[in-house]
Amino acid sequence: MRPWVVETAGPDALMVRFGETITPKLVPLIRGASDQLRRELGERLYDLIPSYTTLMIVFDPRQLSVEEMAGRVSDVLQYLEATEESVGELIEIPVWYDLSVGPDLERVARYNRLSVEQVIEQHSAVEYHVFAIGFAPGFAYMGEAPQALATPRLDTPRPAVPVGSVALADRQTAVYPIETPGGWNLIGRTPVNMFDRERAALCPVSAGDRVRFAPISRAEYLAQGGRLPPASWQERGGAR
Repeated sequence: MRPWVVETAGPDALMVRFGETITPKLVPLIRGASDQLRRELGERLYDLIPSYTTLMIVFDPRQLSVEEMAGRVSDVLQYLEATEESVGELIEIPVWYDLSVGPDLERVARYNRLSVEQVIEQHSAVEYHVFAIGFAPGFAYMGEAPQALATPRLDTPRPAVPVGSVALADRQTAVYPIETPGGWNLIGRTPVNMFDRERAALCPVSAGDRVRFAPISRAEYLAQGGRLPPASWQERGGAR
């Protein structure tokens, strides 16, 4: 039985569905499908959009009809399986974990009956899978965080979360690539630019990649280009 189903998503789009349950096991399978389709059908494709359990295929309907493209996709994916080649790159993201930039560290610790040091240790001990890029340019949804860190979103989202904020929500983690409203728990900040319109690769990670967070000191954070929060942010505990 095929581990995927092709569905029509419009006159110029198909949806390949790999399952209904979010699991890291699907990440290399979807990454492999995306790579394979790009190799075989590249000139006919406008975009490939991987997500938690699906892969959206947007194509040129002037070259192939929906039915024809569905047939091509099925042919390309008929022998699909996750291999070492479909496992994405391992990327290290340095993080300064501190209350001045991670005002929800204590909230996460209290909720899970841990110390702040244990939260940092557990968050940085896991290799995360990048499930999808969305919400904002360069916003990578990563998982799964340890069950011991699972913490619900804030009841009231912040109107503005600073660029580079490392955040946690339930068992997912992410880095805010631009200043935007957000309700995730802020636990640190990275000097890494997660979205740069001047780069060929707009984001340093892609769906299917793996990420490990590496704790760094305040001095290392500043030496790598990190910025300190304004006094108003610190005085109000990060609530803006």
